[in-house]
Amino acid sequence: QVQLVESGGGLVQPGGSLRLSCAASGNIFSINAVDWYRQAPGKQRELVATITSGGSTNYADSVKGRFTISRSNAKNTFFLQMNSLKPEDTAVYYCNPAVTSGLGKYNYWGQGTQVTVSS
Repeated sequence: QVQLVESGGGLVQPGGSLRLSCAASGNIFSINAVDWYRQAPGKQRELVATITSGGSTNYADSVKGRFTISRSNAKNTFFLQMNSLKPEDTAVYYCNPAVTSGLGKYNYWGQGTQVTVSS
């Protein structure tokens, strides 16, 4: 079984920063690509950033230059550093790693962490 625990969300003023973390644990053999998604009220879940097992990254145009995705393979932990936050970044953020475990290869979802950008 694989567990994901997200942390780091909160309330921040426009222009501020937050760092989200997602820690994976369990009978994990390897973790391939990791995605971060977000879902704002009344909107579809959207892909924000991706990091491959080799460290290559990709970002949605709306966050490019402001967000940075990273990972610690040794600790099975993933991060989303969010700078210059805007009110439109307000959403629940989810990590979504592709995990190979004793159960096979699946994409798992974190429980979500709320990010609210407001003055």
